Amino acid sequence: MFASPCTGPLAGLKVIEIGGLGPGPFAAMLLADLGADVVRVDRAHGAALSGPNFDHRLELLNRGRRSVAVDLKHPAGAAVVLRLAEEADVLFEGFRPGVAERLGIGPAQVMERNPRIVYGRMTGYGQTGPMAQTVGHDINYVALSGVLSLIGRQGQPPTVPLSLAGDFGGGGLFLVMGILAALWERQHSGRGQVVDAAMTEGAAVLATPFFGFAQTGSWNLVRGTNLVDTGAPYYDAYECSDGNYIAIGPLEPHFYADLIDLLDLPADDLPDQLDQAQWPAMKPVFAEAIRTRTRQEWVDRADGRNPCLSPVLTVEEAPHHPHHVAREAFVDVGGLLQPAPAPKFSRTPAHVDRVPPRPGEHTRTALAEWGIAPVQIDNWLSSKAIVDYSHPAETGDSACDNNPSCHTKDQGA
Repeated sequence: MFASPCTGPLAGLKVIEIGGLGPGPFAAMLLADLGADVVRVDRAHGAALSGPNFDHRLELLNRGRRSVAVDLKHPAGAAVVLRLAEEADVLFEGFRPGVAERLGIGPAQVMERNPRIVYGRMTGYGQTGPMAQTVGHDINYVALSGVLSLIGRQGQPPTVPLSLAGDFGGGGLFLVMGILAALWERQHSGRGQVVDAAMTEGAAVLATPFFGFAQTGSWNLVRGTNLVDTGAPYYDAYECSDGNYIAIGPLEPHFYADLIDLLDLPADDLPDQLDQAQWPAMKPVFAEAIRTRTRQEWVDRADGRNPCLSPVLTVEEAPHHPHHVAREAFVDVGGLLQPAPAPKFSRTPAHVDRVPPRPGEHTRTALAEWGIAPVQIDNWLSSKAIVDYSHPAETGDSACDNNPSCHTKDQGA
């Protein structure tokens, strides 16, 4: 059941998420974290359902919302989504261009029912252009944006930054920003609009300053030779005597002086901090000094000074760090520690009180609470346009049991 009324600054906002993987669920999570009532439209059969050994609670990106199982290829499947859209402020999908239209839930079809709705579209390359239909994943979008070429150590291939720069940063975050901007504009025009979020373009925007630096000559296009790409010996991560790591980043001279003192290095014998020609030779000097103590010893020695030094924590360690504990930066939801909603708000605090749903777990209840007549819900259930998986035993799908390849971003491909 729906645990409690939504709270947070977006309380009262009604959002439809057409289920997928990656940036779409991330965007939906952010909106739900901030209080929006998000209903996720999952597949009624197949790829979105998982076998008995899969724990839906581990899909943390799906937290904070309810799931309705709809067969979008059923003759009445589109009607379910269109009826929900009449009640919604926002609908977004992550299909390849044209798929939503073929399914009967494209922008024109949705806006005919609700001209005020904000329709979000999340793709790798955008809705138009010669690559609009090209398949890809985060690494491809970040590569085409120019960002991947900037990340990595000298003499090594580009380092893939997880899915942070494409899927989540360039994709999900920019989709949410676009949705909120369109909602603001709607207050003046009374009309919705389409938000075309392309992960390639969002990733490029994240790197805006570096595009500028490169054109002014203040940024060397050789990876790992610049101030903040591990080129500077004082902006990097180093191994300690216990095999753990610390990260240092004292860019300002007075902080750099504190680091040199902390490491017991002879300040008078060292080259100038900004002498880039000497940076390669300084790397082993810093590395040797830092290997003389454990990570915790460096943290303790840095206390009370300003060397811009931090322990490199693992994902298991981070939630228990005293600073994160004090700020309640991580929360326990259903027995799983996870990052808390961010940012924080003074009057309308956001929180997570719902575990990720099983696909179709709330089909009947969510539709009813969004104002759909019980007789209509019963008709859709009878026709198999929707499926209610309120009970775990009903979610099994032998074709996808224990088969990760069943999970795809593009359910309409």
